[in-house]
Order: sequence, then structure tokens, then C-alpha cells
Amino acid sequence: MADPPSCGRPCATCLLCLYSCQWITAKKEKRKGLRTTKCDCSWFLFLFCVFLFTLVWLYFAIIILNDFHNFNEFIFKQRKLWLDWSLVLLIATAVLITYSAVLLVLALCLQLCGQPLKLHWLHKTLLILTALVVAAAFTGLGIKWAEEWRSARTSLQATGPFLHIGIVGGMTLLAWPLASFIYRTRKTGLKVFLLILYCMVMITLYLAPLGITSPCIMEENQLPPKPALVGHRGAPMLAPENTLMSLQKAVDCNVQVFETDVMVSADGVPFLMHDEELTRTTNVQDVFPERAALNSTAFNWTDLQQLDAGSWFLERRPFPTVQSLSAGDRYWATKQRIPSLKEVLQATKQSNLSIMFDLRPENHSDYQSFVNATLEVILQSGIPLQQVLWLPDGFREQVKQQAPGIQQVYGRKRLQDEKEPLLHVNLPYQDMSSEEIRQYHRDNISVNLYVVNQPWLFSVLWCSGVSSVTTNACQVLKEMKRPIWLLPSSTYLMIWVVVDCASFLTILWAFFLLKKCSQRRQAAESETDVLLTKINSLMQE
Repeated sequence: MADPPSCGRPCATCLLCLYSCQWITAKKEKRKGLRTTKCDCSWFLFLFCVFLFTLVWLYFAIIILNDFHNFNEFIFKQRKLWLDWSLVLLIATAVLITYSAVLLVLALCLQLCGQPLKLHWLHKTLLILTALVVAAAFTGLGIKWAEEWRSARTSLQATGPFLHIGIVGGMTLLAWPLASFIYRTRKTGLKVFLLILYCMVMITLYLAPLGITSPCIMEENQLPPKPALVGHRGAPMLAPENTLMSLQKAVDCNVQVFETDVMVSADGVPFLMHDEELTRTTNVQDVFPERAALNSTAFNWTDLQQLDAGSWFLERRPFPTVQSLSAGDRYWATKQRIPSLKEVLQATKQSNLSIMFDLRPENHSDYQSFVNATLEVILQSGIPLQQVLWLPDGFREQVKQQAPGIQQVYGRKRLQDEKEPLLHVNLPYQDMSSEEIRQYHRDNISVNLYVVNQPWLFSVLWCSGVSSVTTNACQVLKEMKRPIWLLPSSTYLMIWVVVDCASFLTILWAFFLLKKCSQRRQAAESETDVLLTKINSLMQE
């Protein structure tokens, strides 16, 4: 197999060495009669599929970063080990995608240079392992974190138009090695099959925008108001969660609502705590080692006040932002204690901040007494009741009777036979589509979605018209003056047409240019054959 003029022998030899893990020069390759077999083609197809498989996983890995703090908390509850597993995920994914991408580029370059695709057994083994690792990752995601599939669907509203452009560009570049292969092979049936398949894929991609929808494809004057920010346990990227410091940092981020979790101590004092155990966010293992595994409600208020609720934040660094804290903030964090609900209500009252909370644990036998103790503190605090957003479903009717001014927030969608109209709903962002958000907005129902940390997700929900979002990253979202991208439909149509036309012309150019190269190569081979025939005739004479 002759090399095209554009591919020198040293370059082809180097590529063949990397792909086949053997130093085979062009002369040796010819002498051995190495050719690309059906088995080699099958391995190339497998390589291409593994690359696409890993690329899809990379996309998922980037999307689930929005919710990865929940995964870190889950692992800590199971193993009592804190680690930012998102770094492990990204590093492992980067290694896999880089390896498969390098192999694929080598294979495509070898095809353009007319070299055999002899994949070494080591690469074959590693490719199989890569496919198994990614398959295991997808399986684990589906079993333990199934809601992330819905997150991926939501993400397509933000990335769909740009993914379309990227895929069209990638498939357009694939026209070069495809044309090279078609002009080299002599199997007519295979040529026709590949051409038809490629044309069908490209036509599908060219028409794909007909099915791409995004709330951010709209005119500038149609953009809804920016959603209000709800601080998830305060500002947990800037301060220890559920502390007075976290509340103050949330105020500095201009949040309108402080979202938290309330428990009631053994002696009836409501306090702020999310986990059922105190081990993650306090030093209970040092102060009360024999009681560390007990439920948070098993401790009296005097015991809880002895715990350090801030140092863990500096030691475990739950978010990368901890490293950038000032010396003053670090010192402030070490002085944090578990706050009572009374203290928090006073702070929110002074800051003119609303407070929304869950009352945990909901399955506790004394839950009604928890409700009563919490209501008593709220009523005695003097905070305007309209600043209190009540989330717990248990004994809700009792709360309505004793404190009718408290705003009732429901963790579900409205029902068809709803007795009372819902005014506020609080749901995971995966549970509501853009159409539902718009419909709730038209019906004057306030929609708060949680937990929204990434700007791309905030942009989609902003364009959809959501009322507010609960976030860990209030310091990031408060700086956003507009969604990451906003395209009028006419502009998107123009981009679509230009991309498709540029792709079509590039494909035609690739096939035309490589056809010229193929004709020159065939002419050179014919001249060589004639010369060899004359030499043989002279030698025989």
C-alpha cells in the first residue's frame, strides 16, 4: 500500500509504532505484507465506540458536578470518610477520554497515511477495561443516583445548540479518513454501505435543530426577572453550614431566604442541624466519643453548646472555596457553635431575611412536641410571620390554626382536586420542566427549585421563569447579570444554516481533494507497474 505524498515515511513509521507498539518501518511493513484485515477494522470500530461512550460519560461527569456535594455527604455517612470525590471522578474520566482520543487520532492518521491498523493486544486490553469501567460508572449512576438522568435531560436545554455544532464539526472532520478509506478499498459493497450510513447520519444532524428546544432561545425583552436566591444552609461554600457565620455570609450574598434544618434537643430547645448524627459537622467524637453515634435529638442543649461546629469546615474543606478564605474568616469559623432557632430568628429579623426550614427527623415518636416547641419559639421571637416559610408536612393543619400568618411551602406539585390553592412549592430542579414552571408562574404560584449551584443550570431556570432557587453558591450566582447565553430564534436559525452549509462544503472538498490524490497515486502506481514490466522483459531477453 503506497503512502500518499502528504505523509512521509518517518511520520507513518512513528504513528504505526505508537498504535501497534512495534517499530515497523515502511519497508518492513511492505516486506511483511501487512494489511488491514476485517478483524483490525472491527477493533477500530470498537475503539470509535469506546471513545464515544467515554465522551458521553465525560458529559455526565460535568453535569453531575452540580449535585456532587450530596454524593460526598452520602459517602461520609456510610464510611465516615470525607473526600472531594469530584476530583477523583474528573481525573479518572480525563485519563480515560484522553487515552481513547489519542488512540482514535492515531488510527485516523494511519488511515490517511495508508498504513495498516494493527492495534496491539495491550491497547485492546486497555480499551476493554475502559469500556467496562465506564459501563460500571453508568450502572452505578442508574442504581444509586437515578435522578441524575433527569439532570442530563435538563442540561440538554443549556447545551443542545452547542452540542449540535460540536457533533456536526466532529462528523465533518471524519469525512477525511472516510474518503481516504473509500478511495483505497476495492470492495464496492462496503463503499456504498459506508457512504449511505454517513449521509444518513449527516442529514439527521443537519435537521436536528428542528427537535432542539431551549428556554434560552428567546428575545432579550422576553427574559423573565432574575430568580431570587435562597441560601442552602446559609452560604456553605463560605462558612460552616447552619451557623450564624453562614447566615451572615448569605446576607452578604444578597439572598432573600435562609434555608435551614431544625431539630429539637432532648430538653426541648430547637436548634440548627441537618444530619441525624453530629459527626460530620461537629467535634462530637472528641467531646462525647461514647455518644457520637446517637441521634442529634438525644443531646440536651447544654451538651450541644460544648461542641465546635466550625473547625471541621477548615479541616475537611467540603468546597474548594475554603482555601481562599481570609485569615479573619478562618478564625471566625473556629468560633462557631451550634445555633438555636431563637438566635437565628433574631438574626434573620434584624437582617430582614426570610427563613425556610425542615423539621427533622420526621419519623420521630415525639414529632408533635417538636412542632409545638418550634412554633412556640417562632411566636415568641417577634419575627413577622410572613418571613417564616414552613416546609414540614407533619401537623401542618395545626400550624395553620396556631400561626395562620406563616407561609406554607409544599414539597410537591399541585393536585387536580386541590382543596386549597398552593402559593409556594419547593421541589428538586429535576422534577419540573420549563413548561410546568411557566404554567405555575401564570397561575401565580411561587416555585423554588433546589439545589442549583452551576451557572448553566441557573441560566436555564432563569430563562424558564422560576421564582427562586436554593443554592450553595450564592457568591457565584449573585454576580450573574444575565443568563450565560441568550439567543433570539432568528440568530439561532442563522447559526444553524451557516454551520450546516459550512459542513456540507467541507465534506465535498474533502472527497474532491482526496479523489485527486487517489488518482495521482493510481497513476504513479501504473507508471511503476509499466516500468517493472519493461525491466522484467529486458532481463528475460
